[in-house]
Amino acid sequence: MPDPSDPAATVFVQNADGTEFYQLGPAFATGEVFNSDAQADIISGGWGVRVTLRGGANGADLWNSGAARCFAKDSSCPSGRMAIVLDGVVQSAPSVNQPSFSGGVDITGSFTEGEAKDLARVLKSGALPVRLQVQAVQTVSPTLGSDSLRAAIISGLIGVGLVLLFMLLYYRSLAAVVVVGLLVSGTIQWNVISLLSRTNGLALSLAGIAGIIVSIGVTVDSYVVFFEKLKDEVKAGRTLRNSAERGFKSAWRTILAADIVSLLGAFTLWYLTVGSVRGFAFFLGLSTLCDLIVAWFFTRPTMLLLARSNFIARRRVFGVDPSVLTPGGAA
Repeated sequence: MPDPSDPAATVFVQNADGTEFYQLGPAFATGEVFNSDAQADIISGGWGVRVTLRGGANGADLWNSGAARCFAKDSSCPSGRMAIVLDGVVQSAPSVNQPSFSGGVDITGSFTEGEAKDLARVLKSGALPVRLQVQAVQTVSPTLGSDSLRAAIISGLIGVGLVLLFMLLYYRSLAAVVVVGLLVSGTIQWNVISLLSRTNGLALSLAGIAGIIVSIGVTVDSYVVFFEKLKDEVKAGRTLRNSAERGFKSAWRTILAADIVSLLGAFTLWYLTVGSVRGFAFFLGLSTLCDLIVAWFFTRPTMLLLARSNFIARRRVFGVDPSVLTPGGAA
């Protein structure tokens, strides 16, 4: 099959929405006949694109040669239409209404504002004299990919296990809240990823798994901040109920600030990068957003309920002797 990007080939291609097919080629010019100044504008009462032609034999002369053939509908352009192609897809195929152009070209049609702006971007990119060359090609076998995925999952589970072991040793019974909170966060992420996979083709890659594993540290940090604030309030002599309310209010500001910084970093990475780094940034941002949701809608009400019961008062938690823990009352 001929390469659609080969200007000397005769190819069959379709437009962007798949409603039309075209037989094209050989191409008479590349996008370099234009200057990189294409812009969407109102032309004759509708949206269109204005772009100027480069001068000389490789600009206006080359364009006008092709325009004359299409205007005359000779054997090389029997339809009288000139296709604008990018990456093997016809972006637009306007009819040629005059045999020559001086200075610039107006492309009109039933464009919406968004379509006109998209076409202007295509013409700008095509006007850049850039040729991409393959610098390296790496083929990863399915077995290697499966092994890498398995290793990432195992290492992640080991890391989570060590973190939970530390929380159990240091915060004792409150580690159960952390475990349930991580399960709630994981359930939310799983549902979001599943939805985006069905609707937008999102794939959970190794980089995405790395982003989720890193975000576990962000989530656990939120619990540590809250528990330490709670611990300080209890040591100050307040009741457990008041300590939970005051501790979360104080911790929430810190949690919110830390997660916003993480979200800004994830968004910056996602916006400025491509490929696996972008996948890492997306899943890191998703996990951080879930941490905020879980902290407010799960951790906060759960701890307020526990603080009103005797569950914590009968146990040694966060290094405070049970005798100083009072579930209710005022301080």
